[in-house]
Parts: sequence; C-alpha cells; structure tokens
Amino acid sequence: MGKIKKFEELRCWQEARNLVKEIYLISEFGKLSRDFDTKSQLKRAALSTMNNIAEGFGKFSSKEFIRYLDTANNSASEVKSILYVLSDLEYIDTEKVREIQLKADEVKALCLALIRYLNKRDTPKHLDT
Repeated sequence: MGKIKKFEELRCWQEARNLVKEIYLISEFGKLSRDFDTKSQLKRAALSTMNNIAEGFGKFSSKEFIRYLDTANNSASEVKSILYVLSDLEYIDTEKVREIQLKADEVKALCLALIRYLNKRDTPKHLDT
C-alpha cells in the first residue's frame, strides 16, 4: 500500500466510524432513547473519537497528530465507561454492551498502534506504508 493521503484511509478512523454508527443505532431504542443527557454524552464521546482522528490527520506534525490520537483514545474509553452504566441500569442488553465495548477496544488498539508507529518516525506524519 502506498502513502495514505486522506483520513478516510486510516483503519482507526474506519472503525471509529463503525463505533459511531453502533452508538447512534442503540440510542434510538428503549430507555436510552428517553435519557437525553446520557444519550447525548455517549454520542458526543463516540463522535469525538472519530473526529479527533480526522482532525489530527490534518495537522502539520506527527507530534500534533499523536495528541489528537490520544484524545480519540480517551474518548473511546469514555464510550466504554458509559456503556457500563447502560448495562448496570439495564438500558441495553449486556451482550450488546459487550459487543460495542469490543469495538471501542479495537479503535483504542488501532489508535495506540498508530501512535507507536508515528513515535518511531522522524518524517512528517502522513503515512508511508
């Protein structure tokens, strides 16, 4: 694969996009659909994950990109944490919560792998693979 030229090519962004879709879908049903504060916070955390990857990709340096990837990673952790509350309150089936938490973990792992990769490089952050 050649140089990555746009954020949509990043696997971490693609998986974060899938995470956002899952969050939006579960937000429309059951008790969560009526808990506007929690639903809003969950959606914002998921969107933050995806959007920070995209925004960081547009930054000039690897150091800046890494900072945004770190924020995306933190937001994915927030999604995972909120899902525990949803499970505890029985807003969402425990199995569905676990499935989405695994998606959040995958996004986190991909962001961390990209951070490690960028930390090893001295050249500009846009990726040559």
